[in-house]
Amino acid sequence: MFIDHATIIVKAGNGGNGCASFRREKYVPRGGPDGGDGGLGGSIIFVADSRLRTLQDFRYQRAYRAKPGENGQGRNKRGADGEDLVIRVPVGTVIRNKDNGNVLLDLFREGEEKVLLRGGKGGWGNVHFATPTRRSPDFALDGERTVEHEVLLELQSIADVGLVGYPNAGKSTFLSATTAARPKIAAYPFTTLQPNFGVVSMGEDNSFVIADIPGIIEGAHEGVGLGHDFLRHIERTRMLLHLIDMTGFDGRDPLDDYDVINAELENFSPILAAKKQIVVANKLDVPEGQENFRRLQEKLKGTDVELYGISAVTREGLKELLYRVAQVVAELPAPEAYHVEEEITQFENENEYEVTLDKSTGIYHVTGGLINKLGRRIDPNDEQSMNFFQHVLRESGIIDALEDLGIEEGDMVRLLDVEFEYIP
Repeated sequence: MFIDHATIIVKAGNGGNGCASFRREKYVPRGGPDGGDGGLGGSIIFVADSRLRTLQDFRYQRAYRAKPGENGQGRNKRGADGEDLVIRVPVGTVIRNKDNGNVLLDLFREGEEKVLLRGGKGGWGNVHFATPTRRSPDFALDGERTVEHEVLLELQSIADVGLVGYPNAGKSTFLSATTAARPKIAAYPFTTLQPNFGVVSMGEDNSFVIADIPGIIEGAHEGVGLGHDFLRHIERTRMLLHLIDMTGFDGRDPLDDYDVINAELENFSPILAAKKQIVVANKLDVPEGQENFRRLQEKLKGTDVELYGISAVTREGLKELLYRVAQVVAELPAPEAYHVEEEITQFENENEYEVTLDKSTGIYHVTGGLINKLGRRIDPNDEQSMNFFQHVLRESGIIDALEDLGIEEGDMVRLLDVEFEYIP
């Protein structure tokens, strides 16, 4: 099954916690601190792999979490680093913020390797906190805590030429007649359920890739039919071949088909509609096709639209068309990777806090990343640790914020799961 978009959850590994320990050797009665640092968390890394053609595997596994770093140990033993998680995706995969669609990464070239989320740094062991006046620090730092994200993987095929048109316009026949591709061909709507690709060789060092995009119908840009799902595959092509069934399949007027497809391209993406386009009138081996071809010539007279008449079945007109396409492709610039539109949040914001008053209980609440960090690092049974805690509350502005809200001596303050009586 061809799947060209998927939503997954990714999370880099937390950094390992530092260790608070002391030397305990037989002949060292007052051993100093020897707590080791925590290890680095594993990163989330994406790699573009040309052997992959679909995002199907991401339908069965949605959560991708790298290994955390191991905690430090006594005797200055540093925790082991967490293993990076490498996720392989097809070339042309764009990774977006699921909430706003901003580009986070673009895996544009074969073998390209990019880090989406960096693993957390390990926390310091207590050996780092020893000073001449504080010889036995009984606390250490936790490692950085990473943030979980839900991201959208979107496969955008990278081809030189996008082949567009109504279902049964003859695109599959055209592709099989001009390339080595062998797409499924049948006379009913929505034959093509996935983009087909073929390479047109015009001689040594002169070739281009065509992508046959599933049939677009009126309303495709709004999700009708298959068009909305697959229009993205021609966003990065250099040019478009607009194939029209000149026999009027299913009672349609080929001239109306021409207008409808262009309207859908414009509604989906003005950039897509502005691409160089060559219109290909197909099925001229049928009498009705020739009559409608003359009508289309009249419609396009006086415009700068290039029009070629062919028969994909008899191959009439194919040679001239392909030489012109090769010329245009050579003149147009190659597509470029998308620019990153947003720097993804890597770690919990450990400096933010919020102070609120619950009027129904009279309790003041202090929440936020700073409080979470302190809660992981403070030992309420250790005097030095609590002195450090009080110092941070004052220096960070939390005490001032409480006083601005009107806190008075004896009022209760709740931080995490602990309540304290406020004493100025």
